[in-house]
Amino acid sequence: MSGANHNEVLSGTRSLLERIAADFSPAVFASSLAAEDMVLTDLILRAKLPITIFTLETGRLHAETLGMIDRIRETYDYEVALYKPEPAAITAYVAANGLNAFYDSIAMRKECCRIRKVEPLKRALAGNKAWITGQRRAQSTTRSELAMQEDDVAHGLQKFNPLADWSEDDVWQYIRDHQVPFNPLHEKGYPSIGCEPCTRAIQPGEDIRAGRWWWESPDSKECGLHVVDGKLVRSKPDQTEIPTS
Repeated sequence: MSGANHNEVLSGTRSLLERIAADFSPAVFASSLAAEDMVLTDLILRAKLPITIFTLETGRLHAETLGMIDRIRETYDYEVALYKPEPAAITAYVAANGLNAFYDSIAMRKECCRIRKVEPLKRALAGNKAWITGQRRAQSTTRSELAMQEDDVAHGLQKFNPLADWSEDDVWQYIRDHQVPFNPLHEKGYPSIGCEPCTRAIQPGEDIRAGRWWWESPDSKECGLHVVDGKLVRSKPDQTEIPTS
């Protein structure tokens, strides 16, 4: 993307974040601590927007990913809120199925994601009017129709995807231009990063999410954070004016 187009996209994203902070407070940002989410972290904290940043500490994250919490503290003097799974639920799952039962079936994998991600997310979103994600349309086939703003009926609040129309080049141009810290796994072939046992490096030419749950078909590669009753949450975008490129 050209510099002019990148600046236009960036301006729209900044305007959207400002509108979220002004009109949908309290709002929270769910960060995976990957590249896209570090862009949003930088935009939110540089502008001192009243948007709380949290991450889901699943108990199975890479050491490099956990290290990003310290990087954010050191760079921005900001403490990311951590939401963890209920210990009793983890203990019961492992006792009944084994530590790595998620390899056995999609059902077992989704149950692990439900315990480690979906349930903690519900607690993180409780009491807020909006939540923000770092999802982009170009990330996968399951996100190709991603809206900038959605009515999240499952959680009873508005959901925003400010980077929906950003390209991979946009993300990395912003990181370079603003010297944003990023997960070192990105330099080791991990464009998309989740829990350690469910993420691998990809080969040149592979889809950027090929390393996520690589043993499953592409149309099932979501953890449940953006799925309700087995279907992706894809409502029509809100008709209020949204800054876009």
